[in-house]
Amino acid sequence: MKTKSNNIMTLAAFKDEQYGKVGTAKRNELEAGFEQFKLGALIHEARLEKGLTQEQLAEKCGTTKSYISRIENNIKEVRISTLQKIVELGFGGHLQLSIKL
Repeated sequence: MKTKSNNIMTLAAFKDEQYGKVGTAKRNELEAGFEQFKLGALIHEARLEKGLTQEQLAEKCGTTKSYISRIENNIKEVRISTLQKIVELGFGGHLQLSIKL
């Protein structure tokens, strides 16, 4: 009986192979896109955890349902001031940012 070879690699190795090393233009574009996706997913997850509809969240933070939808679906980039309103007024939380060098 012939067994298949195991071609498993880490995510970092896959990204290096497919998109280049960290610092290359193609890799930077990938990483930036992931950060946008992650932010939309975090807002979506927090909204569901709070039991809010997009419309309810929009009303709480002074924006529209379609804007919340575009942020959650990574169609629209969110400004930090708007993100702060979503987190503080919409979710009753506190926005905390950090910079990694």
